[in-house]
Amino acid sequence: MSEAIEAERSFVDEFPDEARVVRAALLSSFFALTLGAVFGIVQTLHRTDVARIIPSTDYYTVLTAHGVFMVISFTIFFLVGLFTWAVTRSLNRPLIDIRITWTWYAIMAVGMTMTGVSILAGFFPALDMSADVLFTFYAPLQAHPLFYAGLAVFIVGSWIAGADWFRTFLAWRRDHPDERIPLQTFMVLTTMAMWYIASSAVAASVLLFLLPWSLGFIDQVNPTLTRTLFWFFGHPVVYFWLMPAYLLWYTVLPKIAGGRLFSDPLARVVFVLFLLLSTPVGIHHQYLDPGIAEGFKFISMTNTMFLLLPSLLTAFTVVASVEYGARQRGGTGLLGWLTDLPWRKPEFTGMMLAGLMFAAGGFSGMVNAGMNINYMIHNTIWVPGHFHLTVGTAVALTFMAATYWIWPQISNKPIYSRPIGLFQVVLWFVGMALMSNAMHAQGIMGVPRRTAEPEYSGFDYPTMFGGFEELNVQIAIGGTLLFVSTVLFIGNLVLTMGNPRVTGLAESLPPALSGPDDAPRVLDDLRLWVGIALTLVVLAYALPLAAIVRRGGLLGPGVGTYPAWLIPLYDAIIGAATPIISAVGDGISALVEVA
Repeated sequence: MSEAIEAERSFVDEFPDEARVVRAALLSSFFALTLGAVFGIVQTLHRTDVARIIPSTDYYTVLTAHGVFMVISFTIFFLVGLFTWAVTRSLNRPLIDIRITWTWYAIMAVGMTMTGVSILAGFFPALDMSADVLFTFYAPLQAHPLFYAGLAVFIVGSWIAGADWFRTFLAWRRDHPDERIPLQTFMVLTTMAMWYIASSAVAASVLLFLLPWSLGFIDQVNPTLTRTLFWFFGHPVVYFWLMPAYLLWYTVLPKIAGGRLFSDPLARVVFVLFLLLSTPVGIHHQYLDPGIAEGFKFISMTNTMFLLLPSLLTAFTVVASVEYGARQRGGTGLLGWLTDLPWRKPEFTGMMLAGLMFAAGGFSGMVNAGMNINYMIHNTIWVPGHFHLTVGTAVALTFMAATYWIWPQISNKPIYSRPIGLFQVVLWFVGMALMSNAMHAQGIMGVPRRTAEPEYSGFDYPTMFGGFEELNVQIAIGGTLLFVSTVLFIGNLVLTMGNPRVTGLAESLPPALSGPDDAPRVLDDLRLWVGIALTLVVLAYALPLAAIVRRGGLLGPGVGTYPAWLIPLYDAIIGAATPIISAVGDGISALVEVA
């Protein structure tokens, strides 16, 4: 092979086994995206009363399917594919054992299939199986045991994936004891450390409470406890979705802009802050829960405000990196450099628009985080408007846009149509701007979320920012544009897979302007940061959880809080033990008399 061809070796040329895993994970992600988009458009048109193709009783099955497929399956399958690429690429070595890699992928696929089957069975009453518990699957709503079992299997698969990446890193560390952790690998490891901490709570909730409860092993559960355990996981999981998007913004976006990352040390600081601050804040989702004292809620609100810091650092670093790239391309002036950016590239435009939408989501998130303002918009459609800006655009649009850059390197196949890709990412941005804006406006009116019938008989919503019906039309148009954008993305990718393989698609990532040697080595001490993160979790949650259990019991208040199957077992043990105890007692009496 010539030196020219050698210089053009792409990721799939260097690591063909890992590239196959990455492609499998991304395709699983996009399959979930397709399902989620179908249920999303059905839900949108039903709620806005534009087209009702399902009965309202099935709306909650649709809502659950849309949430689970989008925010769990789509995002996490993409994450594991991206992280496999990032660890392998940045360490420049294959994974330790590709069989383990395929094993965790298979476990995750089986787990999500189990959960998906239990959800979709809700459309068929004859199956006597349903999981209409929405994405927020805490008590008192109860799902079929297959739903909880599938989630548990899926989470275990993600844990094994993390162990796979940590093992590969440790093998690299033995060969490079004095080198700094490559930035992408550092980002993967800190993200997974946060995931292990956060997902432990939902795993405990599922395995100790919800699954035994759905199987009938226990009569009831403590709803406040399962809700608190869910939100211990439910808020940091947002950063589990966002941190791979940050990885792409920090390491890939500057390259596409024609420059390089502005500061490697700042990127490391941001990921350490997310590890420390993302977990001890989940109670801010429970401001209206009566089972938690106001003082604990105030502490959670204060902790949440600190999360602004890594977001602001990211905004500065990413914009500085992009500006450097534009000026390298000839850009001048205070803002004139913006015109010298590669706006015709879908991967660049998509990620930039995703970052812009995330800034808007940050402002609406501040309303969610404040205790007094949250009382006004709690459980209104404002909340879905917010997370459609964050996970629905900052994450989803970044993932789709980045695929236009990554897919050629993991397959040696060029994108079928970049103009279609550019139109697709802009269409997503426009559709989400319309839909999310209307959701926020309706939320201020008091329009509820999680319901197929947002209008109540004899009740009129106040007119503001356009009437209620006008905003419904805006939501319907926005949701339709999002569905069309998804169809264009999937179609473009399918046609790309039919392209012939070519060479010369390799893309390297340049080093940062301020490299890792400019950062203090303590940033690479993951044991220190994990220890501090665990300490913060204990400080934030030990007292609230103890108060919840003391007030409501581990399995709920009153009688019947014990496992149902223990009653006959207890009676059988007592019945069998009684004659034995009597015989032992008689024997002891005889021995006493002899003595």
